[in-house]
Amino acid sequence: MELAERKQKILSAVVENFIKTGEPVGSKTLIDETDLKVSSATVRNDMADLTQKGYLVQPHTSAGRIPTQQGYRYYVDNLMKIVAVSQRGRELVEDKLYRNAESPENILKSAADLLSELTGLTAVATTPNSAESRIHKISFVQTGSHTAMTVVIASNGIIKNQLFRCEFIITPEILEVFDKALNELFDGVRLSSINRPFIQTAAARFGELSLFMPSVLTAIKDAADKANEVGIFLSGQTKPLFMQNVNFLAARNVIELLSRKGDLAGVLTSLPIGTSVSIGTENSRIELAYSSVISSSYSVKDTPSGTLAVIAPIRTDYGRVISIIECISECVSKIISELIEH
Repeated sequence: MELAERKQKILSAVVENFIKTGEPVGSKTLIDETDLKVSSATVRNDMADLTQKGYLVQPHTSAGRIPTQQGYRYYVDNLMKIVAVSQRGRELVEDKLYRNAESPENILKSAADLLSELTGLTAVATTPNSAESRIHKISFVQTGSHTAMTVVIASNGIIKNQLFRCEFIITPEILEVFDKALNELFDGVRLSSINRPFIQTAAARFGELSLFMPSVLTAIKDAADKANEVGIFLSGQTKPLFMQNVNFLAARNVIELLSRKGDLAGVLTSLPIGTSVSIGTENSRIELAYSSVISSSYSVKDTPSGTLAVIAPIRTDYGRVISIIECISECVSKIISELIEH
């Protein structure tokens, strides 16, 4: 429903004042803090109409108004102003992320920590999408006379290790044979295709050499399985307990959801591409009914790949949080893409 300009100003002022103070907003405050050239009675009538339409609520008979979830939704979609992070701020974000740019996982862990630090909220980051990811390279590192580690590097930059043991003594020459034969076989193979039947077929192709490879092939499959999973990095998990006017039951529900990585991954992977805001009951999980999820997807080589998100109280400074999360997301896109290209 489209609101008239004056009612938009009133709704915007109520939302922004309530975000700032946490106190119900009355007509006198609105007139003092806005450029409305109307009487208090007119403002009260408009506030009453916004209340009737479901955008505001009056918590007590003599109190002012506070926004409803519907009011926040209209504000975010139509009225909110976003001020981009300054160039200096962006440079500081990039500098912190570059310090941990050894792998996408390290970059994303740093991004979650930085996002939580800057917003004061619980932050989450997911690893790059593995749906189309393929084997880029397999390396081997000897760890003992009978043990070694396979290192699987995926095309999305994810690196996973898996130890294996052989009954025979492993030598550098044997690892060189494994390296050449297995990179030829696995190069460009989609991670999701590396299942047990694929491994059995691969073993059959090597003939007598396959007698030396069961544990190696199993290790590659296990590493590929790990690379194919959605990885999640959390920061500020306990912050919901320390928000102003905290609802401890709601905070506990959020923290319990954060502990269930599978359920949390389901929430994050279902978020739309780009920047999105899900408010209260719009969220797919009942544990988030009193929270807002603000997210921004990042890209790897111009392809949407993973998600950065914060879990916030419904009363939160949406414009500021979106500005920060978009800045960090853009920097993550740049740095992971550069890492993979090299």
